[in-house]
Amino acid sequence: MKQIVLTGTGGQGLILAGIILAEAAVLDGKQAIQTQSYGPEARGGASKAEVLIADEAIDYPKVQKADTVLSMSQEAFNKYSAAAGEGAKLIVDSTFVRELKETKAQLIALPITKAAREELGRDMFANIIALGAIVGLTKTVSRASLEQAVLARVPKGTEDKNRKALDLGFQLAKQAG
Repeated sequence: MKQIVLTGTGGQGLILAGIILAEAAVLDGKQAIQTQSYGPEARGGASKAEVLIADEAIDYPKVQKADTVLSMSQEAFNKYSAAAGEGAKLIVDSTFVRELKETKAQLIALPITKAAREELGRDMFANIIALGAIVGLTKTVSRASLEQAVLARVPKGTEDKNRKALDLGFQLAKQAG
């Protein structure tokens, strides 16, 4: 079973990213559960989405030992990075996460929001870039299913930019190795 935690600030689209990742897993014929939590401020407070993906039925709907943790803000990194234990991938958006603490996880710093701003002109595509990077690094779901799930969820008229955002995420993952 793959256990993924997506963390950031309310308004960054990480709950949507969790939903998209779970839907991509279902498109791949897997079982998936997605849960979410966020602070009382909704926009601006820490938010977290958890996604569990397995080939068989999932007995417990919460992440117990994360394989992958994404932190898109310093606050989220400070609060949730400990969920990434030894052997896990801890992916941070280096645009916002600059104060790193020691971890036993594999730390991967990617300029996710910076890429969204420079290549697509808007921060709002950072969550889709992050999904591309996660899947590029972990192969948790197929690229085709991820793209299909993204295109089913994004606003009409933004499909081309979201495809480009996915491509940027896969490129970042490739550069990170």
